[in-house]
Amino acid sequence: MPILTVFIVILGVGVILWLVNSYIPMQRTIKGILNAVVVIILVIWLLKVFGVLSSMQNIQI
Repeated sequence: MPILTVFIVILGVGVILWLVNSYIPMQRTIKGILNAVVVIILVIWLLKVFGVLSSMQNIQI
């Protein structure tokens, strides 16, 4: 996946999250949970894109 696509996705997610946080009234705790979930999903997606998660599947415990 081209690095430009990764940057566009990160920028798009950031803008959407900023719009939701700015213009949709929610309790502060719900906003915190929403932000955390979005960041965790984005980090997992980035790990998959760069192949870190696929290489960890071969590790035996």
